[in-house]
Amino acid sequence: MFLEGLDELDQKIVRLLIGNARLSYSEIGQQVGISRVAVKARIQALEQRGVIEEYTTIINPQKISGAVSCYFELETQPDTFARVVQTLRENDTVTQIYRVTGKNKLHVHAVAASGEEMEQLISTVIDPLPGVIRCDCNIILSRIKDVKGLRL
Repeated sequence: MFLEGLDELDQKIVRLLIGNARLSYSEIGQQVGISRVAVKARIQALEQRGVIEEYTTIINPQKISGAVSCYFELETQPDTFARVVQTLRENDTVTQIYRVTGKNKLHVHAVAASGEEMEQLISTVIDPLPGVIRCDCNIILSRIKDVKGLRL
């Protein structure tokens, strides 16, 4: 499906890494039938091609006392879109920014240490954004399903 541009061996390696990115080259090699050195070379090639972008630890902010997550849907005037994106990009509380369908719309995710910090983000960053036509804010109450990256 999504991996059709990769040969069969690279597909197997990517599937293993999606399942557990902490597997060693040796463990992967044993499962796909090649040497540790060959696995390392293939993974490095996938990284250089941009197929594998990063390895990361994902923290669940709801497991940290007091953390608050919000999604914002922003619609901006065309001439202020770039400035809005740059302002949001520079803020550490903002964790994700997506351009979505619709005229000059952004889907923005923010995670704050507390309700007070989220309120400060709204009053000092979101509210003063130039050219915002509409802003909808949704606080996340619980995580029901949250898939990260590509799942096969």
